[in-house]
Amino acid sequence: MVETGTKNPNADLSSLGIHPSKINWNLTPDVLSDQTVALGQGTITSQGALAVSTGKFTGRSPKDKFTVKDDLTANSVDWSDINIAISPDNFDKVYADVTAYLKEKELWVRDAYACADPKHRLNIRVINEYPWANLFCYDLFLRPTAEEVLTQNPDWTIIQAPGFEADPAVHGTRQGNFTIVNFTKRIILIGGSAYTGEMKKGIFGVLNYILPHDKGVLSMHCSANEGVDGDVALFFGLSGTGKTTLSADPNRQLIGDDEHGWDVGSVFNFEGGCYAKCIDLTEEKEPQIFNAIKPNALVENTTYLAGTNTVNFADGSITENTRVAYPIHHISNAKEPSVGGNPKNIFFLTCDAYGVLPPISKLSKGQAMYSFISGYTAKVAGTEVGVTEPQATFSACFGRAFLPLHPTKYAELLGKKLDQHPEVNVWLVNTGWTGGPYGVGSRMKLSYTRAMITAAMNGELNGVDFEEHPVFGYKMPTSCPNVPAELLIPANTWADKNEYAQKASDLGAMFVKNFEKYAAQANDEIMAAAPKIMTTA
Repeated sequence: MVETGTKNPNADLSSLGIHPSKINWNLTPDVLSDQTVALGQGTITSQGALAVSTGKFTGRSPKDKFTVKDDLTANSVDWSDINIAISPDNFDKVYADVTAYLKEKELWVRDAYACADPKHRLNIRVINEYPWANLFCYDLFLRPTAEEVLTQNPDWTIIQAPGFEADPAVHGTRQGNFTIVNFTKRIILIGGSAYTGEMKKGIFGVLNYILPHDKGVLSMHCSANEGVDGDVALFFGLSGTGKTTLSADPNRQLIGDDEHGWDVGSVFNFEGGCYAKCIDLTEEKEPQIFNAIKPNALVENTTYLAGTNTVNFADGSITENTRVAYPIHHISNAKEPSVGGNPKNIFFLTCDAYGVLPPISKLSKGQAMYSFISGYTAKVAGTEVGVTEPQATFSACFGRAFLPLHPTKYAELLGKKLDQHPEVNVWLVNTGWTGGPYGVGSRMKLSYTRAMITAAMNGELNGVDFEEHPVFGYKMPTSCPNVPAELLIPANTWADKNEYAQKASDLGAMFVKNFEKYAAQANDEIMAAAPKIMTTA
């Protein structure tokens, strides 16, 4: 067996049952890019990034993600259509066949870690079939120093074998592709898919179990930034709500854009990079992301403008989920290490296409927990064939697909944090419609949303008068610097106040209906924050 690169002298894949012909240990990004090009698996873009295709799968496959159900997890994991059980025996069958498949192959191995707070550092060893997948791991996970690599041993191992496909009849999977998480053996096993996001989100799911369950640390699917005075803000929001745009602030340092933990006195990034959507990306719209696409970055599933190696970011012919991975230091105002203090402000972002929710409102602790579990936004009408009205979308804790525990566990931890830090403000920000639903009203101007968030962070809303929303109970400020007062109370923007009242009641009913599946495990304070459904004449 041939070995290249830098490694812990005691590192040995044979203990995992893996016997490759060659192991490339912790190669530098430029070497990984060169190898990818030499193997015909990628090309270099005009910006100097490596561009690849992830093949058949251009996104995660949630129905093919499994968790091993054993003595450790049987009574702790929230088994559902999100957390799908697989037996230890079937895991062992898949594992044996994956390691047999990798025998005598050339592999790329990287030692990395997650969690920028040293107290919670999780050492990771990733074993990849392709060099560009190893580059992704360099970009997205935290990078140990050369000295640390010499002594680092893994807490968890990811084995990614895109070329291996499972046999459902033999292995107990749904189809050929799979991601299997084994908490007892501390292994994530991936096969049949080259989509790199499976590795990133696999570790996120692991941390969403370990940190809350074992350490009492709140794990969060959010972005975080820090002001010049050290004030930390968290931004939660589903796709299309403006999370990336609103958390990217040239006047504030970026702690991270996707995954964080909240411990005593510390908000910390899980990752060492960013994995940004780049469909329709332009330098004008997203200068930070655009300028981060340079050597060492990895662009996935894009095309080139004809006759050039200039990426055509407007082309979604392969997938709308085009992505770029890059290390966080590609962002000019990134904070390293990616750690801040307790948050001062928490923003739940929603794009309410019904035009019901206030553009900004302040939440009580109970409302914060209820809204956190709900994770609401709305799809805009016309985005899918046959959709003529807005559609409500709920994703618990703004990341249901990645939660091994019941959503109420995370909400209760949030409530505990808010009890411990009563100075923390929680705001709901509607970046969606005002003056009526989609097709009637208009979308809230980005400049107004930024002004409201700035006012909240600067404390300029602390002394203003508030009105209570009749259905949701949120406190709505009646004035805000640089925002027309008439926009702040949503009912005032509708021509027909009775119609608004009915739509607000209808949306509240959607919240209540969605919450039914969580109600049995939700405490009284959470349930008391449910919308008060009104009847209109």
